Amino acid sequence: MNIRKEDVSKAVKKAIDEVQIIDLHTHIFDLRFKDLLLWGIDDLLTYHYLIAEVMRFSDMPYDEFWKMTKTEQANFIWKKLFIENSPVSEATRGVITVLKSVGLDPAIRDLESYRKFFASKKVSEYVDLVFKIAKIKYVIMTNDPFVEDERKIWIKNEKGDARFKSALRIDPLLVKWSSSYLKLKEWGYNVEEKLTEKTFSEIKRFLSEWMDRMNPVYMAASLPPEFKVPADTETALIIENAIIPVSYERNVPFAMMIGAKRLSNPQLKLAGDSVGKADINTIEYMARMYPHNKFLLTMLSKENQHELVVAARKFRNIHVFGCWWFLNNPSIVDEITRERMEMLGLSFTPQHSDARVLDQLIYKWDHSKKVIEKVLMDKYSDILEDGWTVTDDEIKRDVEKLFGGEFEEFLKRKF
Repeated sequence: MNIRKEDVSKAVKKAIDEVQIIDLHTHIFDLRFKDLLLWGIDDLLTYHYLIAEVMRFSDMPYDEFWKMTKTEQANFIWKKLFIENSPVSEATRGVITVLKSVGLDPAIRDLESYRKFFASKKVSEYVDLVFKIAKIKYVIMTNDPFVEDERKIWIKNEKGDARFKSALRIDPLLVKWSSSYLKLKEWGYNVEEKLTEKTFSEIKRFLSEWMDRMNPVYMAASLPPEFKVPADTETALIIENAIIPVSYERNVPFAMMIGAKRLSNPQLKLAGDSVGKADINTIEYMARMYPHNKFLLTMLSKENQHELVVAARKFRNIHVFGCWWFLNNPSIVDEITRERMEMLGLSFTPQHSDARVLDQLIYKWDHSKKVIEKVLMDKYSDILEDGWTVTDDEIKRDVEKLFGGEFEEFLKRKF
């Protein structure tokens, strides 16, 4: 049945409230990975976004902060960002959203009572609770075989939670080759630091063997603003001579997250990364030269977003996804989602959580869904005003596309 203009908001809200989300990029882990799965109030408070923020309100030397236990760091952040200042930033607001969503009262401001709540939970039960609250169908992890704590889990070949899919992270191959090749040699691959045909062949063997082990949805790398292909660099040569061929042969897309400036402030450690504008010519070159390869793309600089959308309009082997990292703020998500929808229709994925703490699935999707809902309402209102009609089923279909359906259509695979 056709929906009247005055009923659009109700129909869109219902569809978004009910949709099961595919979160196509996270940093969370299933239960096999034990302590690598972060969850609970102290992990929320010591998230690197909040660490960077709290240092703006303190003269504490960085070294003193890093000497603290996690509990001490969480106490410090709670005091500075939630008690001595109102939690109006997106990262601090997110903590409040989580507390409210799991049934706690943010207004009591009692950190110890919150700790008792999380301490009473079994992690397996809490995973189920978070997935239920956030309405997650499945998430895609970030899995790096160069990290020993992750590698040893994969070597065991244990069966994991089907709601947690894998992504093969390959940053070390691309940005740390001078040390990564030594690891490959240690693991039995006949590689040299010099990039010979034999070395490319062995890199491809390494990737294929880990694909057999992980069954990844995609390969992924976070790349710096100066990233360029083609170029006479280790990164570019490995991509064109190893990553691209394996990606095509195995029908596993290559996901590029471009624009991260690592350790602009090394004293902040993980919280010290920054952002830079990248060169869109690299993306267009790869999409043009390798038309049968699939590329998932997100860029960190706001200044890159318009160019990225234009590139995606021209190359159907590009799938744009998410508002990554520093872009994951409601005002920016709104602007970028409108821009993408106005140029790409529904052929993109507006958001991923990038969650490092399990609980963040709750707030990152809660906040993003509200923004996407407003954008869709406006777009439907525009076409209804011009005489078009929409039905409940069509709105449900469109919402399912935006929250993972279009991503799976791009992959041509179901998980």
